[in-house]
Amino acid sequence: MGNPNLKYDNQAISVDCTVFGFDGNALCVLLEERRRVSLPPSDTEDLKLPGSLISDAEDLLSAANRVTRELVGSRSIYLKQMEVFSDPQRVQGQELMWINNFYGVSMSRVLTVAFFALVKLDERLMSYTKRKGGVWVELNNVHQLALDHNKILVAAIDYLMHLFQQEPIAFEFLPRKFTVKQLQKLYETVLDVEIDNRNFRKKILSLAYVQPISEHEEGVSHKPAQYYTFNRKIYKRDSKKRFRLNFVYK
Repeated sequence: MGNPNLKYDNQAISVDCTVFGFDGNALCVLLEERRRVSLPPSDTEDLKLPGSLISDAEDLLSAANRVTRELVGSRSIYLKQMEVFSDPQRVQGQELMWINNFYGVSMSRVLTVAFFALVKLDERLMSYTKRKGGVWVELNNVHQLALDHNKILVAAIDYLMHLFQQEPIAFEFLPRKFTVKQLQKLYETVLDVEIDNRNFRKKILSLAYVQPISEHEEGVSHKPAQYYTFNRKIYKRDSKKRFRLNFVYK
């Protein structure tokens, strides 16, 4: 039986998606302009992370997939649930009024489940995103966002940096074939560090799942670099060996 001294009604659940991409030089995040509805004059910011209330027919992952597909299309992307933001005061005042007006609801509180996504950013995707009303912004150029989306973005950056040192998610940013130099630039950008060329190359080329192919760069002024690919099957096979419950075996 519920506590009669507590209120349980007028609550909504949303999803907000932090989508990262790498343009070869900088880490970018996908933002969208908050569509205007009839509200009193406000100085709130117009850019926000892609997000939405979930519908009655959706689960969380379905809603997150819908939100990301609207701006990146039906391509396969790396998408994971990240964190729940449940502060009762996270959205209030004119921000809450905007949500109620935009969705035609009457809610006093909105809990959001944050998702984390990675895409291979290229000219085709950037053009598609622009047509759909989204914009890719270099992370260093992101200023005040609507709602509490700066807080969600900071959490996503921390999550990205942690995963970068635990899993091979770097390859989710890169094209099918890439050079070691491209991979090093990505790591340096995400982790905000300088990496020794020789040590990085030695480490990368020792990984069985980073495999050379018989192709090199073309049309460059320097010595053409060799291309490599990420072999997901080998990575998964090696991971199973690495994380086996060794204490069970003698």
